[in-house]
Amino acid sequence: MTWVVPILMPLILAVGSAEGEEISFRLTSPTVLLAGVRVGDATIEAVGPDGEILATFQETVTIQGIDTDPRGQPLAFIDGVLSLSDVHFTASTVTIRWDGSEASFTVRRILAILVLLPPLLAIGLAIATREVLLSLFAGIWLGATLIARYNPVAGFLASLDHYMVQALADPDHAAIVLFTLSLSGMVGLMARSGGTRGLAEVFGRYARTVRSGQISTFLFGLVIFFDDYANTLLVGNTLRPLTDKLKISREKLAYIVDSTAAPVAGIAFISTWVGFEVGVIRDALESIDPVAGTPFGILIETIPYRFYSILAILFVLFIAWSRRDFGPMLRAERRAREEGKVLSDTAVPLLDRSVTDLESAPGVAPRAANAALPIVSVILATLVGLAWTGRSGWTPGANFFDNIRGVVESSDSYKVLFWGAAIGSVLAGVLAMGTRSLNLKDTIAAWMMGVRAMILAIAILILAWSIGSVCEDLQIGAYVGDLTRGWLGPTLLPAVIFLAAAGISFATGTSYGTMGILMPIAVPLAASIGGADRELLLASIGSVLAGAIFGDHCSPISDTTVLSSVASGSDHIDHVRTQAPYALVVAGASVLLGCIPVGLGFSPWIGLGLGAGALLAFLLLFGRRV
Repeated sequence: MTWVVPILMPLILAVGSAEGEEISFRLTSPTVLLAGVRVGDATIEAVGPDGEILATFQETVTIQGIDTDPRGQPLAFIDGVLSLSDVHFTASTVTIRWDGSEASFTVRRILAILVLLPPLLAIGLAIATREVLLSLFAGIWLGATLIARYNPVAGFLASLDHYMVQALADPDHAAIVLFTLSLSGMVGLMARSGGTRGLAEVFGRYARTVRSGQISTFLFGLVIFFDDYANTLLVGNTLRPLTDKLKISREKLAYIVDSTAAPVAGIAFISTWVGFEVGVIRDALESIDPVAGTPFGILIETIPYRFYSILAILFVLFIAWSRRDFGPMLRAERRAREEGKVLSDTAVPLLDRSVTDLESAPGVAPRAANAALPIVSVILATLVGLAWTGRSGWTPGANFFDNIRGVVESSDSYKVLFWGAAIGSVLAGVLAMGTRSLNLKDTIAAWMMGVRAMILAIAILILAWSIGSVCEDLQIGAYVGDLTRGWLGPTLLPAVIFLAAAGISFATGTSYGTMGILMPIAVPLAASIGGADRELLLASIGSVLAGAIFGDHCSPISDTTVLSSVASGSDHIDHVRTQAPYALVVAGASVLLGCIPVGLGFSPWIGLGLGAGALLAFLLLFGRRV
């Protein structure tokens, strides 16, 4: 069981002695030292012969072999622990002197470039195999092997019983998992009890023309903001007969569905995405100096910086309102309107009924209240919970918006989100049985159906948390920051992160996997380049979240892209071919008018205004009416 030592102690890298072996020293943080890289904070402990910390060791010491701040000044152990900041190990042997005594110990350093291998392996395998779970675990295993002194058996076991177990055992992580599953169960109840179909019929009453049909589809996509899978399946399946009647092509329906699914769920502050996004942000923030606010509060602050998500939603509205299209979509719309063919002659529509189970149960009448009331209850419960748990952040006499931010930052968002989802699930179940839409057995089955739809996402989430911990232990942020400090500045950082996220997401077909792989790298990199620049940190986080959605939109292997084709009854390749030009135009505006100006110090609201104006102008100049 020699593998236990490097994993569970945690990693005794160095031991020294003085005065008859009575006092020794060990480096307990960081886990890995990188040759030639300033690692940031470090912790050295004074221990006795039994290996326990000597709390009575309160000596002022000088150290050779470490370049730290304040440089050359005496440093003091407090309760047997010495905490150092901005550390650079300049030698393999570190000597500590105090009161006429001294002790030396050696440190183990590894080649810095090796720490890049775990995330690169995860990315490369995901691209080659399209198996995100396997790829993430392989990255975790390799990273744990490096930490366990290149022992692959110890690394494999540590991947399971250390990184993955700790990822799920964290109370905040557990709350995120429970919130996600509860909200997913509520989605299943709403669908099977006729609630979502009832909402669709409400919108359908106002759709009489091509313009109103597209706008109604767009608005229904905004209403189903709490989950991208539910959005895709419910909006596409429910409104397909309406759009067919209005001679709107299946390609256009799939585009509207796809562009109001992940972008909407990604920026909604109450959705199944929130748990995942908060989770990866929370773990990434732990690798840098403390940042004011909670991970949930920071997630809310990043909304204006998610240029692609917001502009993609606006572009759908511009297209629906103006009735203008361009490229392959224009040809598809002309075919539908002029020839009455909502599908091309060569199309093979994807309509697998086994994938579209989120529909009303047989014989259940549409009831909009069965969906509207649970949604409203979740929103109200979350708002009340945030206000209650964050009331200490309210300062009498302060600016209202500053107080709102203070309340959100002081609130217990994990607890509140779980409360809201649980209340929504209970109310959805009561409504389903109270209106006799479902009996007790069917109600439980419907809730479980919604839960099952999120099992894969939960598995990815646990692995994403785990690889984030591995990246933190390997000091990847410090290394990448040191590597790029000479050429990558704040101006280009958000744009580079956005493009990196887009590339990974396109190749792997998953937004969640991309966030899990890239967030642990992007956050420390932003902190390294920008220091205490909060705006750059928010822009970098927003770029990861938005870039992941852009790549997912363009990828033919993306789950939401496939589901959009399935639910809309569109040929899958036709959907990808017609949507890609629209996504690329929005991405161009996002990078040139959003990411780069923010890197230069401009407000994100300016970028959003410029981007929206540019997209509308592009559509008016190059778009054509059918």
